Amino acid sequence: MARIDYIDDPNAPAANSVVPSVTAVVEDPQGRILLIHKTDNNLWALPGGGHDIGESIADTVVREVKEETGYDVQVTGLVGTYTNPRHVMAYDDGEVRQQFSLCFRAQLLGGEARTSSESKAVEWVAPTDLLELPMHPSMRLRIQHYLEHRDQPIIG
Repeated sequence: MARIDYIDDPNAPAANSVVPSVTAVVEDPQGRILLIHKTDNNLWALPGGGHDIGESIADTVVREVKEETGYDVQVTGLVGTYTNPRHVMAYDDGEVRQQFSLCFRAQLLGGEARTSSESKAVEWVAPTDLLELPMHPSMRLRIQHYLEHRDQPIIG
């Protein structure tokens, strides 16, 4: 399903749903960050996705990272909450979702890189190479907040 993201765009369609979702920042021993090249918007992003009924939010992180990347992780902390009502995602089926995302820190436990229906590439990227990749500003913001090593999570 194709998707268009809008931030602070007066011409954005009105939201008609809210779906709690997660992203995860996973860092390898070399300090590289795990990213996926998404199939829905053709941008690079942190792995993540929607929260399902019957699972804890930490379970959502573990499941989504495994599904999209092939890696097993454990949640270690919260980077921040991202609920900007001026950030909406319009899908080709008519859903327009208001952002409601929790970004977590996660520790790599194992696994091997593999793509999925949501990820056409899985890569470990050095922070110095992030600017070269096409990425939505909301993802860059989450990564920036992670790299700042804040004592408290961002609440936004």
